[in-house]
Amino acid sequence: MPKVAMVTGGNRGIGLGITTRLLDEGFAVAILATREEPAELMTQLRERGEAIYVRGSVADLADHERYVAATLAQWGRIDVLVNNAGVAPSVRDDILVATPESYDRVMDINLRGPYFLTQLVARTMVERRGELTGLPDEPVGTIVNVSSTSAVTVSTNRGEYCLSKAGMAMSTQLWAARLAPEGIVVYEIRPGIIATDMTAGVTEKYDAFFAAGGAPIPRWGRPSDVAGAVAQLVAGQMPYSTGDVVNVDGGMHIPTL
Repeated sequence: MPKVAMVTGGNRGIGLGITTRLLDEGFAVAILATREEPAELMTQLRERGEAIYVRGSVADLADHERYVAATLAQWGRIDVLVNNAGVAPSVRDDILVATPESYDRVMDINLRGPYFLTQLVARTMVERRGELTGLPDEPVGTIVNVSSTSAVTVSTNRGEYCLSKAGMAMSTQLWAARLAPEGIVVYEIRPGIIATDMTAGVTEKYDAFFAAGGAPIPRWGRPSDVAGAVAQLVAGQMPYSTGDVVNVDGGMHIPTL
């Protein structure tokens, strides 16, 4: 029986990179995504390993229940949750004119949804683990939150996004502290500028950023870069580490003069 990973938004962009890598690492993967099931993509993924697709939104708590139920029905266990699904504001507005509707949409998907999905999955991991006698040598569960360099970097034309990712950073710390006694470890991955459909509309801006020396590694990140970090974190090789932040940003987080 393979270990089982749940990857929200695992059908495109960074999420697809994570799904593909975990399948290649021998995990079975349950994807949650809002779009109609992509038959051709799922056929390709199933050539790599076991995978299911649940259509739903991370913002909808009822969809959380269906997602967890489908995963357990298929494999009977959950070993990993990757909270990857997220959105940018539909319109990049100055915070002086940004709307409550945009704020609520971004927060529901990027912060509220992952928070309560983590709660449900953590409860499931604890219940199915049974009584823990002493801490195991290997984590009994791993949760990875995909946030963003925006957790600590200001963009005044997408304040709601920055706030949602800063909240995700604190959520990681909260869950790491609460779940450590349960044998569950929690990490945060902070991607920088990654080439996906989310960043396609600002290619010129970020090309100029890299050309001007904005990051020590002067190139766009790739979904596979983030996926490689996820694969390391879920491998169970750091049982005495939790709450850690892994920057996948080409060194953007390093203060320089």
